Amino acid sequence: MPVRDWIDPVKGFGVTFREMFKKVDTVMYPEDKRPTAPRFHGHHQLNRWPDGLEKCIGCELCAWACPADAIYVEGRDNTPEERYSPGERYGHVYQINYLRCILCGLCIEACPTRALTMTNEYELADDDREKLIWTKEQLLAPLLETMESPPHPMRLGKDEKDYYRLGGAGVSPRPGAEQASDSGQEAEQ
Repeated sequence: MPVRDWIDPVKGFGVTFREMFKKVDTVMYPEDKRPTAPRFHGHHQLNRWPDGLEKCIGCELCAWACPADAIYVEGRDNTPEERYSPGERYGHVYQINYLRCILCGLCIEACPTRALTMTNEYELADDDREKLIWTKEQLLAPLLETMESPPHPMRLGKDEKDYYRLGGAGVSPRPGAEQASDSGQEAEQ
């Protein structure tokens, strides 16, 4: 037994000595950034419909699903004069506290409108705690050239059902398709 007590530490140092002489793979971050995997969980993004309206309907399911309690949502009702989303409600206040967020993606799974997604951006560090609480303005996807800044009326259809049928893909209805779907609904009744 005393010989074994002497050999075990030598075996451990053998691993250390083998690793000491291997070439170290140094990444010159932030000058050289390695690409992330396609499904990498980076910071969140609030998406928009193709006409610029927000997809978030202020349902707060993402906040309920978050195990770290890092999301705060306050919903408000849309009005005909001020429409921010195609539904009855929109997310008036939306905050994600990245001091608490564990980037698990459960909030993404809970979102019924696919308003919340995760990007491949991973640079979240900061030396100020207040800068790590992202607001709706920081999370919203930027407006594209073809989008109009909300509030504005619905452009992709008459009601929110049209948005969920056609607006998700940015597809416009074919001429006569609306009449065909109306006659199909009448036949069902």
